[in-house]
Amino acid sequence: MTPLLQRGNNMALVASAQALGLDIGTSRLVIARKAGDEIQYDSQLNAFVAIPHTKMTENVLRSEHIPHTILNGEIIVQGNESEKFAGLLNVEIRRPMTRGILDPSEHSSLQVIRELLANLLGFRDPFRERKVTFSVPAPPLGAEESLTFHEKTIKQILNDLGYEGKAINEGLAVIYGELEDTNYTGIGISCGGGLCNVCLSYLSVPVLSFSVPKAGDFIDLNASKISGEKANFIRLAKEENFHLNGYFKDRVHQVIGVYYDDMIQTLVKSLKEAFERAGSLPRFNRPIPIILSGGTAMPHGFRERFEQMLGERDFPFRVSEVRVAQNPLHSTAKGALACALSDEEEVR
Repeated sequence: MTPLLQRGNNMALVASAQALGLDIGTSRLVIARKAGDEIQYDSQLNAFVAIPHTKMTENVLRSEHIPHTILNGEIIVQGNESEKFAGLLNVEIRRPMTRGILDPSEHSSLQVIRELLANLLGFRDPFRERKVTFSVPAPPLGAEESLTFHEKTIKQILNDLGYEGKAINEGLAVIYGELEDTNYTGIGISCGGGLCNVCLSYLSVPVLSFSVPKAGDFIDLNASKISGEKANFIRLAKEENFHLNGYFKDRVHQVIGVYYDDMIQTLVKSLKEAFERAGSLPRFNRPIPIILSGGTAMPHGFRERFEQMLGERDFPFRVSEVRVAQNPLHSTAKGALACALSDEEEVR
């Protein structure tokens, strides 16, 4: 990874209609664009629901501008609207991805992810070159899992839509999006749906990256089994009004809290284990920050619980602060955009 270009202490973020940042998460797709001095975001649930096909339903969905595809004799409703249909039909939403990568067991995955990306990005003007930097997960800690199929397939889909795709590690994207004030030195953690992605960076250069396969989906599926509620209901309860503070208003929240604790403990334990395995690591002359991002890091009390568990272990680095990103759902896309803009400036 080429270090980000620096202009003084600030990254060179030039206004551009060309470069885009894309977070391809298990549960959500987020696109970031530069518009003047502002960054604009758009997102879609990375999910779909299959409903019986009738011409009447197809026409109504088209008239209501609800994204859908006809596939294998069914209507596939994808993106944000899939959640509404799942609730109406009392079924679980389906996902084209699992644990951060395309799900080979889901036969509709490639078509759905292509439709979702087409809706977010649009088809490119053939007379204007446009590049997309997109996030990819790190391999699980201690595993040699290949990400080749996932990365190359996403690049091919983007190419079919008229874009040139470049991959960036998800944890590193969080650092690029949130740690400009430390010259991109610190630990970025993206707690998403399928994985928790971790990256240690020194002056924008990734030193160590890995993922932990316990994240939002782990909480949802296990809490669903214990409570008897659907996983989609658990996800909504978790996102809307769950507080990780030791007091739970009902049994569902109590069960969610149990699995949140399990997830955070596993994440903290994996951090210590990964750094112990690494052997040669930078010697930082000052404490470094830890940034928490992603939808699973959003509940009140998450940072405090993480910091408490981190303090109970012998951590190899001095930590200056643990903080949650200002907008956890946008951090990865923001960092991917920063990388894309920096690459564009380098070409100039």
